[in-house]
Amino acid sequence: MLVYHAAYKHEEGVILGEFLDFPGTISCGQSLSDARENLASALHDMAETNLSRGEALPVPKGDAVDPDADLNEPIYLVLQTGYRFHVEARIRDDHGLAERSPAHRA
Repeated sequence: MLVYHAAYKHEEGVILGEFLDFPGTISCGQSLSDARENLASALHDMAETNLSRGEALPVPKGDAVDPDADLNEPIYLVLQTGYRFHVEARIRDDHGLAERSPAHRA
């Protein structure tokens, strides 16, 4: 399991999300919940693309934080091998993060 670091910002009526340690992996949503799910899906797609091309995944940075973000959080990438590989991105819900106004900083 790899732990990548996501940052979210409220901009012009939407929540923008990006991975600080997986370049080019960005998404957005109308709510924090949507943005989180969309960003996890983008991570899944980017990881699957890298692996299918035989490219390495970026190494997560344990201290990646955007000080200007409204929220920073880890998202977990689970890799399984076998006849075909399986990639799954998971949002950890047990750390107490809930939908909240972007004005409340984490």
